[in-house]
Amino acid sequence: MASGTMNRLLRLANAVERLIVRIGEAAAWLTFFMAVITCLVAVLRYGFNLGWIWLQETITWMHAAVFLLAAGYTLARDEHVRVDIFYRDLSPQRQALVNLCGGLIFLLPLSGCLVAGSLEYVQTSWLIRESSREAGGLIFPFPSLLKTLLPVTGALLGLQACVICVRSSALLLGRAGRTAAGGKFQAGN
Repeated sequence: MASGTMNRLLRLANAVERLIVRIGEAAAWLTFFMAVITCLVAVLRYGFNLGWIWLQETITWMHAAVFLLAAGYTLARDEHVRVDIFYRDLSPQRQALVNLCGGLIFLLPLSGCLVAGSLEYVQTSWLIRESSREAGGLIFPFPSLLKTLLPVTGALLGLQACVICVRSSALLLGRAGRTAAGGKFQAGN
């Protein structure tokens, strides 16, 4: 592959990863709001004997949204759970080979299955204008919005898998190296 093409792919990969990181950072703010609403629910319930199912469900839905939207971010930051008994001792080239194979064999197909497998589920939720099963729970469109995050999560994971594959390929081709800050791959000299 020509050096110019690889450099363009690496720049695109960096841009995609910046988007994924921004989404993850935005989703992290939901944890703050979850804490505030949890405190509010406790004060209202035990201090004023008041409570609303929809307010309690909001906490659960935000919790789910954090995990769904931050999955790509976690992968981008290499913070996912990995049993790396051997991986950490491998050379950067062998790590890149493991990452490339893992992305192509496992992560991209899993992401595709998540997107494809959730589309009908999401579509049905929107068509029936789904609301909470609980009386007084969240109303349409909130349950459907949350379910929409399933294919979004698959897409974000798939995009991050592509980023990993591009960077791993560049390293294997001798066209990239890691910088000291953040482990980002940059175009080689």
